[in-house]
Amino acid sequence: MTQSQALSKSAQNVQEFLSQKGLNFKVVELAESTRTADDAARAIGCEVAQICKSLIFKTKNTHKPVLVLASGINRVNEKIIETQVGEKIIKADADFTRDITGFVIGGIPPFAHKKSIDFILIDEDLLQFDEIWAAAGNPNAVFSLKGSDLKEITKGQIISIK
Repeated sequence: MTQSQALSKSAQNVQEFLSQKGLNFKVVELAESTRTADDAARAIGCEVAQICKSLIFKTKNTHKPVLVLASGINRVNEKIIETQVGEKIIKADADFTRDITGFVIGGIPPFAHKKSIDFILIDEDLLQFDEIWAAAGNPNAVFSLKGSDLKEITKGQIISIK
């Protein structure tokens, strides 16, 4: 894991959010890309299952954002998500994602978003790890936390996403 020195603006914003919340997680920016779960696991030196993917969907009719925090090895069963939110969902495009979160796809943290997200769903498989890794504002920035921290910090609902 090769780190760069100073944090970029978006990564610094995530670090400041963590500090303001009294969370002692440290954002690091890596020389290697962490855009995909496989890339992140390779760059960090952990299992792909320990990567927390932040996936943004939107409800088809009401256009509300839905954040799914998924283990890196799991595919999201969209029918399960639709049951949870009560309406069909579609994958959010880059513009919608940036408007809601303030971050680019591949760098979306599980929190510190620009706008409030009412539907936050957490993959139960993330809770089995003492250490997981999440994006921290850009495709090279990450931080580690406990799987159990996700529920407390995001106030998300724990579900089986598969």
